[in-house]
Amino acid sequence: MTSSEPVFHRYVALGDSFTEGLGDPAPDRPNGLYGWADRVAEQLSGVTDDFAYANLAVRGKLLGQIIDDQLEPALAMAPDLVTVYAGGNDLMRPSVDIDALVARYDEAIGALTAAGATVAVWTAYDAGWSAVFRTLRGRTAIYNELVRAVARKHGAVLVDFWNFEGYDDLRMWDWDRLHMSSAGHQRMAVEVLDALGAAHTLADPGLGPAREISRREERREDLAWTKGFLLPWFGRRLTGKSSGDGVSARRPALAPIR
Repeated sequence: MTSSEPVFHRYVALGDSFTEGLGDPAPDRPNGLYGWADRVAEQLSGVTDDFAYANLAVRGKLLGQIIDDQLEPALAMAPDLVTVYAGGNDLMRPSVDIDALVARYDEAIGALTAAGATVAVWTAYDAGWSAVFRTLRGRTAIYNELVRAVARKHGAVLVDFWNFEGYDDLRMWDWDRLHMSSAGHQRMAVEVLDALGAAHTLADPGLGPAREISRREERREDLAWTKGFLLPWFGRRLTGKSSGDGVSARRPALAPIR
């Protein structure tokens, strides 16, 4: 470690399924998940003896719910590092007021940085290659420009997911094509640590060339995905149910990661 590399002692992760770790199963961990945030915490814990980590993220939460439920508990922990990924579930709703959404985001990031924490935020992913999610590309681009402005205003670290290459490989995504796979989480942990300027020993998953599949096999996989994920997902949207109903934060208090 060099003198220019940051040392963090209290890391709190806020957000939704992206930060909870969905798509990266680990039966021996809380909620049965690993995820990029745990990987980041493990790396950061190696440079100080008093490192502690909390993960308040809960799947399915909208940005307003994340702020309402997680911001004050996070501030009470006096963290010196906070990661905040929020807004993705809002962007997938039939309608969204992006200006109002980012106004709340702005207030939350301001409160965290005013408390002295280093804060990392994300742009949303560019799923323009996806036949289903490409319809959200326009509103996502607008949201991202506003998030970039929030990051500049408050001096937050920007993890620019929109511009990452390699996530158009389905192996970077879980079976539902919405949450990252273990490989996707590993790559994200590398990106976050690099954005923070933190030393680490993680490597890109290095998946190699993707296997070629026939058009017939592709259609069969698309049909299975539509039946297994997309239709039930739309059903929850119509009934107002959330995948996070009944789910609790898996690391609600600061504690050592190891």
